[in-house]
Formats: sequence, C-alpha cells, structure tokens
Amino acid sequence: MYKIVTIDLDGTMLNTYGIVTEKTKEVIRKTIEKGIDVVIASGRPIDSIKAIAKEIGSKKYFIAGNGALIYDIQKDEIIYEKYMKKEKVLEIIKICEENSISYNVYTDKTILAKALKYNVLYYYKENLKKEESKKTNISIVDNMYEYVKNMQEEKFLKITICDENKSVFSSIIRKLKEIKEIEVLEVSHMSRKTIKQGSEDIPIEYYYTEISLENVDKWNAISHLIDKLSIDKSEVIAIGDNINDKKMIENAGLGIAMQGSTPLVTEVANYITDTNNNDGVAKVLEKFCLN
Repeated sequence: MYKIVTIDLDGTMLNTYGIVTEKTKEVIRKTIEKGIDVVIASGRPIDSIKAIAKEIGSKKYFIAGNGALIYDIQKDEIIYEKYMKKEKVLEIIKICEENSISYNVYTDKTILAKALKYNVLYYYKENLKKEESKKTNISIVDNMYEYVKNMQEEKFLKITICDENKSVFSSIIRKLKEIKEIEVLEVSHMSRKTIKQGSEDIPIEYYYTEISLENVDKWNAISHLIDKLSIDKSEVIAIGDNINDKKMIENAGLGIAMQGSTPLVTEVANYITDTNNNDGVAKVLEKFCLN
C-alpha cells in the first residue's frame, strides 16, 4: 500500500489557469481520509504553497523551492533547509544583468522581480483572485543587485531565468553552467500558461530554467521526509510534469508523468496520466489509491 503521494503544482495539480478543480480537491481529500499523506512538492515559496495545501486539506508537510526546504504545517516551521549563499545569488544576478535577461530571485518569504513578466505575471494574475492571506508574495525591485546585497538574514531558495528567445536563453545557460556549487536545470521546452484578461484568454509562453544549490532537488527532500517517517521509497507515489520532477518520478515506487510532460520525464515514468486540464491527478489517485 502507498503511504505518501508527492505532487507538483504548476502543470500538474493546478490547471492552466492556476486552479485546483473541485473534482481534484474531492479525490485528494478522500485519499487523505484513507490514511495516505498528500505532500505538495513545488518550486514555489512557502506562502504560495501554504494556501494551496489548506485548500486541498493537506495538513502535515510540503516541499518548497524545488526541495530547498520541507515545511511542517502543524508545527508551522521549517524542518529541513538547504539555501543558496548570497555570494552565489549575486554572481548569477551580475551575469543576468550583463546579458539583459529576465530573472527572479525566490526567498523563503517572497519572489523578487524587476518587472511583472513571465511566471511572475502569472502569479500576479493568480493573486487578483485570492484573498490577502492566500496571495503569493511578490516584491518589485529596481536595483536587484544592491537590494540583495543589502538584505539581512534572507534565505535564498532558487533563481529562475526566463526568455522568449531560445538562442538568447541557451546562451545564458552556457554561462551559468560555468558557476560552481550550483545546479542549473536542463529545461528544453517552453512553459505555457494562460491568464484571463477580461473575457479573453492570454497565453504566456517562455523558455526558463531554475538554479538552486548543488544537490538540491525534490527527491532529496522527499528522501529526508520518508526517512523521518520510516517510509520506504517503494511506498511513495510521485506525480509531476517537468524536468524538476524527474528525480522524484524515477526514484519513487510509482512515478507518474502528466500527459504532455517534457519527454525526459515521460521516459522515466511508470505511468502517464491525463493532462492537468483533465483532472490527471484525480485519475491517478482514484486508480492507485482509492480503488
């Protein structure tokens, strides 16, 4: 019997509009009632995940920052953390600024951005539909380098790099890979999200990568959590769609990829479910946990 299900958010549990459907919420609640823990494993910061965990009835743990931390919901505290050093963050910011490419710095409390573009624009539009306590904290910063340099006791989870032009994006990736002690995700396909502008659907499409401390990923965080809970990896289901989900999908007892996932993820999955817009997560839980 499976004892824990780790689920990515964007492109997986959330549909294109950033919503958990009522069908998916209902099936997740039934899974939890059956005694199987549902743990969100996302690249988002704490507050953004905390609101969604409450919405789906997940009351024990979640993983944030692509595995940079594990949060104990009941104790309201971080129980595992691996952060980037400020010196590394500043080094990456300098390269991004010199190459005029869009980037965001994620701390445990907020997303630092120079403008509302790409993924941050998506989160901003999400916020417009949420009450204040459930919003993703976004801070717009003019001079990012000086702002980060003067920050006190901040915990840096990751940096995201975004651009619409593949050649520009590929060029910056090559430069970033020369930096030691960091991990640059190999993301080769475009991220595609949709926002509402009045009655119109507006697509947001961009290439992106995520940079974290070396050896920080969702599976390492899951390994720490299941050791703490005395659970074997064969009792873990992992569900995701993107390259930052690859390690947890290939190492879990049952690795699930969403339909339309990046090919590198599909290749290592044990099973492919429906899309995030067709309740793919709910269908997995019904098949492997409730039946």
